[in-house]
Amino acid sequence: MNLASAPARPLPSPAVETMSFPPRSLPRPAGEAAQLRTPRRWPARLLATALLAAAVAIDRSAVFLVVVLFVLVVPFERLFPRHRQPVRRPGLRTDLAYAVAAPAFTAVGTIVGLVVGIASLFWLPGLLLRPLVSMLPGIVRLVVGFALFDLTIYWLHRFSHEVPFLWRFHAVHHSTAHLDWISGVRNHPLDGALLAPPFVLLAAAGFPLEFTGALTVVQVLTGLFLHANVRWRWRALQRIVITPEFHHWHHSSEREAINTNYSVFLPLWDIAFGTYRVPADRRPKQYGIGEPMPTGIINQLRYPLRDLPSAGAVLACAARHPVRSVRHLLRSVRRGIGQMWASARRPTRRFVHSAP
Repeated sequence: MNLASAPARPLPSPAVETMSFPPRSLPRPAGEAAQLRTPRRWPARLLATALLAAAVAIDRSAVFLVVVLFVLVVPFERLFPRHRQPVRRPGLRTDLAYAVAAPAFTAVGTIVGLVVGIASLFWLPGLLLRPLVSMLPGIVRLVVGFALFDLTIYWLHRFSHEVPFLWRFHAVHHSTAHLDWISGVRNHPLDGALLAPPFVLLAAAGFPLEFTGALTVVQVLTGLFLHANVRWRWRALQRIVITPEFHHWHHSSEREAINTNYSVFLPLWDIAFGTYRVPADRRPKQYGIGEPMPTGIINQLRYPLRDLPSAGAVLACAARHPVRSVRHLLRSVRRGIGQMWASARRPTRRFVHSAP
């Protein structure tokens, strides 16, 4: 089985015909009703309830975070709404479940992230940069570290959209049809492992772990705010730092918005690499993905693993056919690298911006 494959449509460019768009580029019916209707099975619901109860019993900080977000953000959404939508909108219970389970997901993502960070080999360029970083004065070193972190996140975020296997996991985050105070917490725990390579890069280059960890925390908290259902444009800042307007276009399912606005701090990278889009004459009206997504947190956690062999089957195959398994792994890795290279080489578009 091809572990790096997923349903996809070709890019509209012969220059990168070996690259594929993820299914998000397909037309999508409006509203949460476009999600895959899965039967309500009591075992799955009971399992979800038990897991969430255990998560709350172990760590109550997530509940506190939900309350803080509600108190700080919802009043602004009611006073300055981008879209008229109720607080109890479709999919809210699923997002609240993700919020409550966040500490457990963070633990899982950290463990997987360590493996991903080491296997990504990002520590190699970090070690090569270490002598140069050590010669930089303090403030310059922090600025360079911030830029390296932001640039690395840009490309990993871009790959998570344009490499089909990575999109399997990132699609969960984009599946919500309503952006608001809580939608930013909908993340598959394995998707968060992509934060590991920039962390490993900076750590190997000699940047303080506290500095890298602070950037990661700020990136997560900023991401929560950028999903808010507020109509603020902040035109003067749109090409300097990312804003809700910038990130809402990233989540739009409108065809011209697909695979744009990947930056997490500075739009500079989108402008430089031709993925910037913030039109001055209109705003996004539709969000989500072009593929059916099951409802409920348990079904969505299982969704990226569809059609993939189980761990037991992989180990059994490796034991019985070790040479064949290694060859298959190498082919899959080579295919994934080729898709990343095609993503990096795809023709850029003329960036669309808002007038100041």
